[in-house]
Amino acid sequence: MIGIIDLKMGNLRSVFNAIYQLGFDPIVASSNINWQSITHLILPGVGHFQTAMENCRQLDLINPIKEFIAKQRPLLGICLGMQILAEYGEEGGGSQGLNCLSGKVIHLNKKINLPIPHVGWNEIHFKKSHPVFQNIKERADFYFVHSYYYDDSQAETIIGETNYGKYFPSIVGKNNIVGVQFHPEKSQKNGLMLLENFCQWDGQC
Repeated sequence: MIGIIDLKMGNLRSVFNAIYQLGFDPIVASSNINWQSITHLILPGVGHFQTAMENCRQLDLINPIKEFIAKQRPLLGICLGMQILAEYGEEGGGSQGLNCLSGKVIHLNKKINLPIPHVGWNEIHFKKSHPVFQNIKERADFYFVHSYYYDDSQAETIIGETNYGKYFPSIVGKNNIVGVQFHPEKSQKNGLMLLENFCQWDGQC
């Protein structure tokens, strides 16, 4: 069963519909369900880092998420959901993330001289292969909407990059965790292929 976490922040319904369209059985994952039945977990989100972390606390989701990861089950973070997997986010004065991946989340305009937010289609450049991106070609297009990005000096977490004035990590991962800055649920064929690959992934790299 594919669990989709509801942070009360955006794109849960579009992710839910995409997973259902692919023929899988999605369920909204909250603190009061049986997490043992969930084989794969998706953490979507649109909005502010600090608010997302506060919602995680208020909804009692932090421990269930970390326990799920500890059991080596696959987790996919999307956009803000990927960002809060980091150690720290500077948005809104700064707050601690879930600390599931090394790195921090910083504002794009510290590094580039282009319009913010970064909105629209852009290419992925792979740094290494990953099962979730099987059959997805180099320079495949995905849809982005963001003002902040994940930054990590530990290159082993970076799976793919995108150029928007500078190269930034747009795909990150470690062990059974993978995160994407773009929105696969809005990325048509490539996005659906990514989601299908994730739902069939065993969490091994």
